[in-house]
Amino acid sequence: MKVGLLTREYPPDVYGGAGVHVEFLARELRPLTDLAVHCWGEGASDGLRRHGAWPALDGVNDALRTFSVDLSMAAALGDRELIHSHTWYASLAGHIGKLLHGIPHVMTSHSLEPLRPWKAEQLGGGYALSSWAERTAAEAADAVIAVSGAMREDILACYPAVDPAKVHVVHNGIDTGLYRPDPATDVVERFGIDRDRPYVLFVGRITRQKGVPHLLRAVRELDPDVQVVLCAGAPDTPEIDAEFRTLFEQLNSARPGVRWIPEMLPRPQIVQLLTHAAVFVCPSVYEPLGIVNLEAMACGTAVVASRVGGIPEVVQDGTTGVLVPYDEKEPEDFERDLGRHLNRLATDPGLAAAMGAAGRRRALGEFGWDAVARRTVEVYEEILHADR
Repeated sequence: MKVGLLTREYPPDVYGGAGVHVEFLARELRPLTDLAVHCWGEGASDGLRRHGAWPALDGVNDALRTFSVDLSMAAALGDRELIHSHTWYASLAGHIGKLLHGIPHVMTSHSLEPLRPWKAEQLGGGYALSSWAERTAAEAADAVIAVSGAMREDILACYPAVDPAKVHVVHNGIDTGLYRPDPATDVVERFGIDRDRPYVLFVGRITRQKGVPHLLRAVRELDPDVQVVLCAGAPDTPEIDAEFRTLFEQLNSARPGVRWIPEMLPRPQIVQLLTHAAVFVCPSVYEPLGIVNLEAMACGTAVVASRVGGIPEVVQDGTTGVLVPYDEKEPEDFERDLGRHLNRLATDPGLAAAMGAAGRRRALGEFGWDAVARRTVEVYEEILHADR
């Protein structure tokens, strides 16, 4: 079957979980389908075409620039039998391509605009446009793939016009060959991390969704011997960037051993940092699945994460890590409990090691990308057969 895979992110321009998902899904789909990938950017190669925003829209709202990319993508899908879009950045292209070419559209939801109201701060009036695009595509799609069971419930709650029979759960995956314990320590040493002291590691973007301000407040009371390493970059807005910098400076002046790495590191460096962390922390306030937790588990590291969205489908509370309840009305309780559990694992190497080993076993046994691709192709086949 001829599949058009639509995405904003694609290597080398991958900065979030959705981009990681598409990267590995595409790799596994190629032996199973005739795959053409359409993404943002410039240039083309075998099986890959990049699309740029219209120059006439330079400087205008990003949502309008996104729509111009979507129109370019939709126009290029005439030779495909099925379209598969990822995130709102490409969902309108999938919807228009379905109407224009008369072919089915599968839409994977990695997050939902109605559950990310803080994006109005980032997009302004564009948030109404992104929400409209997502709703329109979801309600008209031939199938919607949710990356977790919790995400499926959210889709049906946010978009009640979507037929529940059309919403399929296909979890994110992890490449346990790439994400595996790395005994080397050169990267750890390069960033000035003391190998003789435990460290808590965060990896993610500086956004409201990822809960970074909560984390910076939570780690204030950690044991002084515990280091804090923040691989945090790509702030959504100047406001969240300024808030992060202020909190970081306050933390850095109040305790030793705080490291901020603002650049996006290559995967091998992230793997090494994950491997040697005493505990990985995911303080997200909204997370459909949380692929970064899988990455930490695959590297054999214990996880402390917020109990939101699909995270409990990945992190087994008390076995591969600890889940901390989050209530937006009581952020101080969340921050206190987050810090308490981080401190417990960071100062108990035996417990952290046992949870890390259990996480590695879980990643190996249940989240392989080959299984994700096979399940995705089953959704394709179900739709194509239904149309005949």
